[in-house]
Parts: sequence; structure tokens; C-alpha cells
Amino acid sequence: MTATPIHRSPDSPTARQALALAGVFQSASLVDELARTGQVEPRAWETLIRATLDTNPDSFEAIYGGHPNNLRRGLDVLEAVVGRKQSNPVVLRYGFTLLLLMNKLRQDDDMMAGLGQNLTRIQGQAEHFGATHENVIASLGEAYQETLSTLKTRIVVQGDPSLLQSRMMPERVRAILLAGIRFALLWHQQGGRRWKLVFQRGALKKTLDQLG
Repeated sequence: MTATPIHRSPDSPTARQALALAGVFQSASLVDELARTGQVEPRAWETLIRATLDTNPDSFEAIYGGHPNNLRRGLDVLEAVVGRKQSNPVVLRYGFTLLLLMNKLRQDDDMMAGLGQNLTRIQGQAEHFGATHENVIASLGEAYQETLSTLKTRIVVQGDPSLLQSRMMPERVRAILLAGIRFALLWHQQGGRRWKLVFQRGALKKTLDQLG
């Protein structure tokens, strides 16, 4: 991923919530794209994977690589949601289910601890192979499968059946879903709540306009 200048994240809680939520919807959008086409936009993909691996970032903006444009895909989806414009219903379903899964994960201390241990181990892999190496992606996918895939609430991915069964595709999809959980947790940590998406829609829309 090409280095971009660090843009200090806004101090506004609403802006931080918007950026974190953009990460959730970017994950949802990339899962849909991957399942239908087998391809993803590299910058959006790398942003998500690196954010998942960086569990102890130096700053808020470091999580998404220092520039809001690294979350451009997610910001565009979120802007459509807030502006009540036509949106891909599959992407929206994935995104809101990720928020639901995050809440269930937060209530399960053992699962949270196990996921944290897995990510610590995978960070070592990433240092050796590189963040987007297929060994790392496979491990991230396995971490999702062993934890969030065991919950009653699950994301059923729609797409091209032949693509979904192709080599490394299940692992890539699960790795992106895990990234969505990472950003959903970040959103919650920044004060994000589902009811705010309804009652603070105007403030969120104004913030998205400012993020450009």
C-alpha cells in the first residue's frame, strides 16, 4: 500500500465513530465484491488487514493507515445509509450483522480472550511473512472460524458458488469479516451505539460531509 501522509483524526467523537463505522461497512462491501467477482480493491483490502493486526496502535488514525481515503469505500457506503440513498441491501445486511456479532463477542469473555491470543500469534506471522501473505490471511480466517463462526448469529455470504469454493476464498472472506469486527469494536469503544444511527443521523451526515 502506498504511503499516505498522516492526517490527524478529528477530536470529535462523532467523527471517530464515523471512521470506525466506515471500516465496518468497508468490510461488508469487500466481502460482497470478493464473493461476486473474486477480486478486491488492494488499498481497501490492505487497510482492513493491517487494522486487524494492529491491536495496539500508536494513535486512532494509525489504525486505518493515517488517511481517511483508506476507508473511502466504507465512507461512501455509510454516506448512502445516512443520506437514505439507494444502497446494496446485501452490503447493509453484512454491515449491521457485524455490529450484532460484535455485541455478542463483547459479552463472551472467553471468546474475546481466545481471539486476542490468536491475534498475538498471528502478529508474529505477519512480521515474518508480511501482513497480507496467504499464511497470515489463512490464520485470520481460522481465528474468525474458531470464534465468531460458532455463534448462533452468523453471516451467510452470497455470491458465485464456484468462486466461494475456490482456493483461499473462504479464508479471505473470513479475514475481511474479522476486520469488520475489529472496526465494530473500535466503533463501540468510541461511543458508537446502534440507536445513535437513527437519532443522530444529522450529526453523522454533517461529519461525513466534513470528512469529504
